[in-house]
Amino acid sequence: MITFGDIQAAAARLHGVAVRTPVLRSHVIDEALGMQVHFKAESLQRMGAFKFRGAYNAVAALDAATRRRGVVCFTSGNHGLALARAAQLLQTPATVMMPIDAPALKIEGARRCGANVVLYDRLHDDRAAMAQRVVVDQGMTLIPPYDHDDVMAGQGTAALELLQDLGATPGGPSVLDAALVCVGGGGFLAGSAVAARALQPGIRMVGAEPAAGNDAQQSLALGRVVRLPQVPNTVCDGQQTQSVGDKPFAIMQSLGCEALCVDDAAVVQAMRLVFDHLKLVVEPSGACALAVLMHHRAQFAGQRVGVMLSGGNVDAGRFAAWMAG
Repeated sequence: MITFGDIQAAAARLHGVAVRTPVLRSHVIDEALGMQVHFKAESLQRMGAFKFRGAYNAVAALDAATRRRGVVCFTSGNHGLALARAAQLLQTPATVMMPIDAPALKIEGARRCGANVVLYDRLHDDRAAMAQRVVVDQGMTLIPPYDHDDVMAGQGTAALELLQDLGATPGGPSVLDAALVCVGGGGFLAGSAVAARALQPGIRMVGAEPAAGNDAQQSLALGRVVRLPQVPNTVCDGQQTQSVGDKPFAIMQSLGCEALCVDDAAVVQAMRLVFDHLKLVVEPSGACALAVLMHHRAQFAGQRVGVMLSGGNVDAGRFAAWMAG
């Protein structure tokens, strides 16, 4: 279990390196949904996603000798892009396992940062085993995308900033009733829950996931990690995980997190809403939390809600097609 102190330590490492992304409002969206919505724009983070926070914190926490041997990861896309940039900044060799169907900008972005990019087939290849072979053969350190204490702590700094910017202090008055965070492997939700509950013990923490990949919802309902039989078929490429990680799940369960789902059509609708009224480009996974809020708005009527816009790494052609309907 990571602690609030771990997240504060991560915030210190990230200070001056990560972007303190803005918290945005839209009166049009507030009126349409019947609540106050505070958007944390992690699409404006370095490398276009919250993943930079966890990747940089994990690499920075390594001792110098370990960093010199290099780091390796497997990823749906954004974690690999983030690790490549973190490794470049910390002058650490990096090997990144990315799916062959990941958005091209994620693959090319990792290569531009100097990472050795190894492509895999997400439907057939065992990406974890591929990464483990690099660990054994080359002595690199594995930095997984979510099932890792320093990764979760780094990702939790986004929630810390959101609440701080809204005026939250330990023991102080409540500034948010609920926060919605996209969930794939669960590291972002777990880290955010630790940070948020330290500052606002009564806050409702909700994971947002595509209906085609509702493993977090099933896991929390059954009290154990549920693994889906196949890779979810969803536009939310950053959430095509088959199960949440063991470490994130333990935190999510112990802190009483929830999970709500939404279909792909609602995700694209949320992407359009963000583009129209916040003037931001977000990828499908980046809009999933807003899509869940829109679909389940009755549960949050009249409340103050934080929404993580987790990333904006989407190819221009696909984004234009989605916006055109």
